[in-house]
Amino acid sequence: MRKPIKNHLQIHQMTIAQFEQQFPHEDACKEYLTKNRWPDGVIRCPRCGFDKVWELPSRAYHWQCKQCAVDGYRFSVLVGTIFENTNKPLRDWFRVMHMMLTSKKGISALQIYRVMGFGSYNTAHLMCSKIRVALGNVEFKQLVGYVEVDETFVGGKAKNRHRNKRGGPGGTGDAGGTGGHGKTIVIGAVQRKGNVVARVIDNLSSETLGQFVRETVSHRVSLVSTDERRGYNSIDGEFPRSTVDHWNGEYVHGNVHTNTIEGFWSLVKRGIVGTFHKVSAKYLPLYVNEFQFRYNNRMNPDIFGAAIKAC
Repeated sequence: MRKPIKNHLQIHQMTIAQFEQQFPHEDACKEYLTKNRWPDGVIRCPRCGFDKVWELPSRAYHWQCKQCAVDGYRFSVLVGTIFENTNKPLRDWFRVMHMMLTSKKGISALQIYRVMGFGSYNTAHLMCSKIRVALGNVEFKQLVGYVEVDETFVGGKAKNRHRNKRGGPGGTGDAGGTGGHGKTIVIGAVQRKGNVVARVIDNLSSETLGQFVRETVSHRVSLVSTDERRGYNSIDGEFPRSTVDHWNGEYVHGNVHTNTIEGFWSLVKRGIVGTFHKVSAKYLPLYVNEFQFRYNNRMNPDIFGAAIKAC
């Protein structure tokens, strides 16, 4: 007989000893996942939505739908998650996720590969990528109150590139005075003492910047703080906006500043430079998902449960 666990547990920053105690074996992980996904029990089929399902006594954590029984359809606790069809134990997934959530600046797939003893680096990289995709699926509410919007550039310094790959006069890679030539653009909006929304964008046109602000910031906002970039002028009249003139050394003007979002960019940059060392433009949105999720759940007493729910 499997020993049922208590109601949905809240797990935040666990030590290794606490993790071993909480998840000593595979069944403990499956039991936790079951309670996390279906706190009221499995009452509907994930395939057809029929409300007549029963647990298979011969196979733990497997259920049968009465309506789908003709097709022989049965499902497990892993169905519809990133863990479905995996050949790795669920406990390994939980370990990897826990390491990612408790590392403020992230943990590289190479380090996970070494610690976990996987057969190949590709295994660790695939698991991390799937987790990052899931962390980006969390729905967000439009930001209110005092909101800061800013953009940053991710990529190597132009002076370190080959001469024929440098942009702008003198090989500075200058793009509108930002040094962003050839780099990937990430834009973000943060509510002070609240959540952040960050995305990779293709350009800094007024249309792109305006669309991002309209999607992420509520019209009930008290103030939108930006820098002096002219692309944000498109939202004037729609949002109460004020700017700080970074070009002239102004960083704070009363309640107007972008220091909070700059702090978030600092975390992202330190993670990329110090932990991952190099992130391609192809996978950068996934890393942004990871940093965004950790930031938004920094005060969540059940960050681990929130991550599992997203998967």
